[in-house]
Amino acid sequence: MSPKGKILRCPTCRTVVTAQEENFPFCSDRCRLIDLGKWASGAYRISSPIFDQEALEGVGGGPRPQEEHDETD
Repeated sequence: MSPKGKILRCPTCRTVVTAQEENFPFCSDRCRLIDLGKWASGAYRISSPIFDQEALEGVGGGPRPQEEHDETD
């Protein structure tokens, strides 16, 4: 089956949606905005913590460089 012929269910309301539809994978702009609101409010979360140090470097979770102090006291 080609990617354009893919059939899924809308993640918000479970309506059948095809890849040709404008709001794919959602059935409508309303369902897309509902999903966005859930992400923005924190209703969706990544279930497990990230332990890969390389992945954490870009989000401030990696090791921090030591601060340099002036010896001019």
